[in-house]
Amino acid sequence: MSADVAVIGAGAWGTALAQMLASDGRDVLLWARDNALADAINRDGMNSTYLPDTPLAASIRATSDLAEPARCAIVLLVTPAQHLGEVLAAFPAFPRDLVLCSKGIEAGTGRLMNEVAREVAPDSDIAVLSGPTFAHEVAAGLPTAVTLACGGGEPQWRRLAAAVARPSFRPYYSDDVAGAEIGGAVKNVLAIACGVVDGLQLGQNARAALIARGYAEMLRFGEAYGAERETLSGLCGLGDLVLTCSSTASRNFSLGKALAKGHDPAKLLADRKTVAEGAFTAPVLAELAARHGIAMPIVTAVSRLLQGEPAREVASELLARPLTAEGPAA
Repeated sequence: MSADVAVIGAGAWGTALAQMLASDGRDVLLWARDNALADAINRDGMNSTYLPDTPLAASIRATSDLAEPARCAIVLLVTPAQHLGEVLAAFPAFPRDLVLCSKGIEAGTGRLMNEVAREVAPDSDIAVLSGPTFAHEVAAGLPTAVTLACGGGEPQWRRLAAAVARPSFRPYYSDDVAGAEIGGAVKNVLAIACGVVDGLQLGQNARAALIARGYAEMLRFGEAYGAERETLSGLCGLGDLVLTCSSTASRNFSLGKALAKGHDPAKLLADRKTVAEGAFTAPVLAELAARHGIAMPIVTAVSRLLQGEPAREVASELLARPLTAEGPAA
């Protein structure tokens, strides 16, 4: 089997993307870090570890050899954000198009994923695919719309749109790569906060208020980093925020709910088979906001929760902030 498109990362989201791409019979290569997982996917025709009960298309083939996807024209990177640089550095060669599908900010450096990718693969065109996308729904072929932000402009968009668009998977073009990334990274942190609201039984009014004020924080941070407001009000910003702040199917929301119940953050993260990216993004996002004078009280509160501070105490302090005018600048 010779594939033009590869997906790097055989977790739930990577497997769902491979399934979507193969829905028209196209050959798709799915890379798994674990050789045993790749063998199991090929043998069983499903990813029982991360996407159970979903029979995979026959045109999907798994591999643990990075040399194989390196020969593809288009590679979708769905590794956890904190491992993106490490995985890219192991590539023997780079494709024309790298599509970043992970949502986060690199701890220690504060770099967005596109900055990490550009340093390692300067000759590739970098794009970001982001939006309201629960993996199990994408794998099931339910209607989904995403932002596809192309650093290579419209020529890259034409290549990628032809490769990834399907009847139930609709990409919308943007050239705002940073904006698409910031929306996805910030919403993960805000989803943890909404899970805390649910876990503390603070009510639907509180959740709606948190989404609205959290969106204001997203706008403040995004605009400080050159993102376009239009991008953040679209699928990869507000759209993704609403989805992950409203459902227990969100890993970040579930983490927040567990934190509200008093569970130890370190133990929660150690016990998880899947990655709640917001837990790694929150501290670095709070640090960047403080460094640049960007008011992000909700993000800061989540960072404190992940350091072990009691949820009800942090929530009370957040509610006791000085009264001010509503708006993105507040």
